[in-house]
Amino acid sequence: MENNSKVSSKTYCNTEYDVLKQVVLCQPEYMEIRDVINETQRHFKNEGIHIETALKQHSDLVKTLREHGVDVVLLPYHKKYPEQVFTRDIGVTIGQTVFVTHMAADLRKGEENVLKQWLDDEEISYFNLLEDLIEGGDVVIDRDTIFVGLSDRTNLKAAEHLQSILTDHKVIPVEFQEKYLHLDCVFNIISPDTALIYPDAFTPDKVEIFKTRYDLIEVEEDEQFTLGTNVLNIGNKKILSVPVNKKVNQELRNRGFEVIEVDITEIIKSGGSFRCCTLPLLRSNS
Repeated sequence: MENNSKVSSKTYCNTEYDVLKQVVLCQPEYMEIRDVINETQRHFKNEGIHIETALKQHSDLVKTLREHGVDVVLLPYHKKYPEQVFTRDIGVTIGQTVFVTHMAADLRKGEENVLKQWLDDEEISYFNLLEDLIEGGDVVIDRDTIFVGLSDRTNLKAAEHLQSILTDHKVIPVEFQEKYLHLDCVFNIISPDTALIYPDAFTPDKVEIFKTRYDLIEVEEDEQFTLGTNVLNIGNKKILSVPVNKKVNQELRNRGFEVIEVDITEIIKSGGSFRCCTLPLLRSNS
C-alpha cells in the first residue's frame, strides 16, 4: 500500500445507501466488447455496442443524478480503455479514504492512472493498493462491515491486506461463482436491513448467512442477466434501476423504495450496470 499524502476530508463513504453527494463516472465513448468478461458480454459479443445509444443513455444517467443533487465528476476517456465506463472497479471509498485498486485484467490496466491524475489535480489524497489484485466491484460496504468477493479479479490476499489496514472494520471474504465477474453482479446492500441477491451464485450456507443479516430480495436468472442486483442507491431509499427488471423493481417498491427507472441497457451489454458505472466519493447520512 502506498499513501500519496494525508487522508482527505473531501471524501467519505460508510455504506452503499447513504445520501450520494459526489460520484465519478466516465462516458462510454470507446466502449466495445474485446475480451469477454461474463455471460452478458458473451451473449452480445457478435452484436456489439451501439455507441450513440450508449452515450445517450449515459447522458440520461448523468442528468438524473444531477437532478437529484449529486455532483457528477466525468473522467477523461481514452480509446485504449474500452471498459472505462465502469469506474467502480478502479477505486473504492471507505471512510475518508479513497483506495485506488490494482486492476487484474490487462485490458483495464492504466485506467487507475486517469483517476489518480484527477485526484491529484483536486488535491484529494488516496491509497494505492499495489500488492494484491482487487477491484471495486468486489467490495460492498455496510458500516463497519466490508464484504469482499473472491473472484478472478480479487483474491484472498487482497481481502486480508484490506483487513490489516482497516482495523476498525470487519472484512468478510465472500466466495461466489466466478463466471459472474464481480460480487456486485450477484449481491448488493441497499439499506441497513435489505439486500439484493442472486442466490444461485452462492452456496446455500452462504445465502443462509446473508439471511441472518438482511431481508433478501432474490433476483431471478432472467433479471440477473440484466444485472438486477447492480442498482444504485442515491439515498433516502431512492434507487436507480433499469425498466426491464420489472420483478426487482416491484419488490423494491413493495418494501418502500422509490425506484427511479433509467434505461442503460446498451451499457449493460458490456457487462455492468448502475453500480459498475459509478464510483462514489462522498455520501452523507445527514
